[in-house]
Amino acid sequence: MRSALVIGTGLIGTSVALALSARGVRVHLEDRDPEQVRTAAALGAGTEAPPDGPVDLAVVSVPPALTAPVLADAVRREAARGYLDVASVKGRPRRELADLGCDTTRYLGSHPMAGRERSGPLAATAELFEGRPWVLTPTAGTDTEVLNLALELVALCRAVPVVMDADAHDRAVALVSHTPQLLSSLVAARLAEAGEAAVRLCGQGIRDVTRIAASDPAMWVDILSANPGPVADVLAEVAADLDETVRALRALESADEHKRAGGAAGIEAVLRRGNAGRARVPGKHGAAPAAYETVAVLISDRPGELARIFADAGRAGVNVEDVRIEHATGQQAGLVQLMVQPAVAPVLTAALRERGWSIRQ
Repeated sequence: MRSALVIGTGLIGTSVALALSARGVRVHLEDRDPEQVRTAAALGAGTEAPPDGPVDLAVVSVPPALTAPVLADAVRREAARGYLDVASVKGRPRRELADLGCDTTRYLGSHPMAGRERSGPLAATAELFEGRPWVLTPTAGTDTEVLNLALELVALCRAVPVVMDADAHDRAVALVSHTPQLLSSLVAARLAEAGEAAVRLCGQGIRDVTRIAASDPAMWVDILSANPGPVADVLAEVAADLDETVRALRALESADEHKRAGGAAGIEAVLRRGNAGRARVPGKHGAAPAAYETVAVLISDRPGELARIFADAGRAGVNVEDVRIEHATGQQAGLVQLMVQPAVAPVLTAALRERGWSIRQ
């Protein structure tokens, strides 16, 4: 691939353009908002100048409702040899493109499974897709050259290609992406009118659950409007589970010992089902989740403290597999949770204590 046209210079489009430009591809940028194009170009994502002729690949990065019309326009003006979109739903754009009378053999739907809570070109980064799954949804009619261009794009962005049927993809993202967004927002909404005393008790658990609730509502309305059925199906199942859980909790309030036992069994069942589902979430490098040991270290909020603790772990010959920081409300301190292989946890604990760190059990 020598040249590309990126149509839509938001977070995803600009990140694609930055990755391609960094690897020697000449990238042309388009957007209905000229200011976004100028910003993306200033970041080094490509040029505002239109291409002299058809580029190798056109990448359409616009909201799902606009994907088909924008693709159709690019096909009509013969902007590229191949066309690809990065919308978060795949079945609807393909069907709409066919309804518009476009030749879909030179089109391939795709979806990089990466993003951030922030939007716009200023949030973009060339590293956004590294190591992340990038779904490709070719059909029997997809031109081989277009599939090869799509695979090259994924490789240049250092992502991991995953081939799926378009409708299967939409059902999958309804479960692993779209429904979690709504549930996060629903939990966060409980905080909007909560008392100050309750909010001050917020810990890492509520921060984890509500992190993605900071996402742009307008963007999510576009996404959910393009995939409402599968999301509603998942939410209906969650609603049924919630109804059962509410009944179990009410039973725990009962004076009847038998009802309380049934309520406890119901709560335990849902928690164990959660354990089983969580265990299926891929861990480091996409492998099965590993059982890490956590070494919790008290750390002050001063420049260089994180660098120092990682350097001390390195001197001890210990590889930190994962890390989390739990901030202490109202204090200039927090806990750094270092996840390591169980066999080396005692080694790390001893080494950090020797270097003056305060270990918390």
